[in-house]
Amino acid sequence: MSENEQLLERVAAKARNTRPWGWASLPEPVDGATTARAEAALGFPLPALLAELYLRIGDGGFGPEYGLLPLLDSPPSGEPAAVAQYLANRDSGAKDPDWPWPEGVLPISHWGCAMYACVDCRSPQATVLLFEPNAGDADHAWYVDAPSLADWLRAWTEGTGWYEEAHEGPEPTPWDDFPIRIGRPPMPTGASPTQAS
Repeated sequence: MSENEQLLERVAAKARNTRPWGWASLPEPVDGATTARAEAALGFPLPALLAELYLRIGDGGFGPEYGLLPLLDSPPSGEPAAVAQYLANRDSGAKDPDWPWPEGVLPISHWGCAMYACVDCRSPQATVLLFEPNAGDADHAWYVDAPSLADWLRAWTEGTGWYEEAHEGPEPTPWDDFPIRIGRPPMPTGASPTQAS
């Protein structure tokens, strides 16, 4: 059995036995037509592991804190679907140049207080990013939560994520690729975002 298959089995087991806040039950998985419609609306493919979560485990409703967002269709609770949230963030970022939203960065889980876990669908390993806008500006709002979606899921199944009370590992680090991904030159080493503008 492959490493991803083993991880999906661990995620499925935890998803069956734990409910994130606000979810009464685990939704049914989506079908291939739904992932195809989601990718068409987004304009880019979902990372394979992310697609498998939705196709095999459930349409959101599992994972850390508030759990994964539904992929395409909002549930009765009114939580926005990942695709709708991405499109709204891109539209909002286009209207407000101070808060651009990088292309290909899909919000997958809400942390509360306007914070999201997001998957960088353009990175080969599906890096998971933390969007934390409460710092006050976009240059200080993006962090690498986990080097890959697989690492992020492992941290959740093992109870070792930064959001756990007993967490003793490293905290999320700034996402250095943010300026490049929004079309700005990279900041010189050691420069603060305000010095680079």
